[in-house]
Amino acid sequence: MAEIAVNRRVKAGKYALLEVFPGLSRAGAFRSLFGDGLGSEVLRDCKLDIVPEDAYMYIDAEAGNVCAGLDYVRKGDARTLWLDILHELTHIRQWHEGKELWDRRFAYVDRPTEVEAYEVAVREARRLGMTDGEIADYLRVEWTSHEDHARLCQRLGVRMPESHAY
Repeated sequence: MAEIAVNRRVKAGKYALLEVFPGLSRAGAFRSLFGDGLGSEVLRDCKLDIVPEDAYMYIDAEAGNVCAGLDYVRKGDARTLWLDILHELTHIRQWHEGKELWDRRFAYVDRPTEVEAYEVAVREARRLGMTDGEIADYLRVEWTSHEDHARLCQRLGVRMPESHAY
């Protein structure tokens, strides 16, 4: 997990992605996501906006940036932060492709853009050696129901019985 480095000495403000995740550009998951040359543009233009609010990560679709809560970056689990930045960068790629990121015709766990972003995170979680239980815990977010979580896990091929999320 040498490529998972997080600069936790950040303050609220905008940072280049590599200032907060220094090994990002060398990571296979990043290169796979941006193997077509878009990666250099994203590394140059996309900022990580550290916000002083209680938040995980999300994207600012107007600016094409990733936002993250200050406490989350400072204290969050490094693997979770790593999976989240890859998830959000998948949305940045989708944003560059002109995809509808928040298509309300779909439930959150059924939205094609979310499924794709979680597929990227699950592939990386498996590469890191995470168990299905750990991955299922990662996939559990408070704005989804138990049924939605189970459906997402099933769609992504993640077994839930080991999960400690409930």
